[in-house]
Amino acid sequence: MDHINNPTEALKAAFRRHASGVCVITLNDVDGKPVGFTATSVTSLGSEPALATFNVARGASSWPALADAEYVSIQMLNEASLPLAIRMSQDHTQRFVPNDWFRESKTDLPIFEKVNAALICRIRERYEVEKNAVVVVEIIEGLFPEELSSLLYHQRGYVIPGDRIS
Repeated sequence: MDHINNPTEALKAAFRRHASGVCVITLNDVDGKPVGFTATSVTSLGSEPALATFNVARGASSWPALADAEYVSIQMLNEASLPLAIRMSQDHTQRFVPNDWFRESKTDLPIFEKVNAALICRIRERYEVEKNAVVVVEIIEGLFPEELSSLLYHQRGYVIPGDRIS
């Protein structure tokens, strides 16, 4: 078994081996303009009440809007969403240029069309930790288009699940 003594390198190496679901987080800035980013840190926190968390770097282009937002959407990506995952992780000025999204009626959040699920959430807590933040959200409602194979991030690349083994 190989050993890595540097904590930062050990963390990176371990999480490269851990497949994560790929999501897009969307919200509006104070002027109502859409903001969003790709996230692999989304996780369920509990079901009663329905809570989830995600992480973000406080130096990210989306952080100023996220620091003040009341609502966000967590959108779970699928095999048809690969171009969206890539686009939402690149130049923030181009993330909403293609017209492949709409505004959700109650919160006006930007929602993409090619996703497995979109959770409309109210931000409950923000915990700033070093240069990052953990955001806790309460789910208000969900939107569920046709389900396709989930998009995962593993070994620095996007994959879809293979054969089910159990």
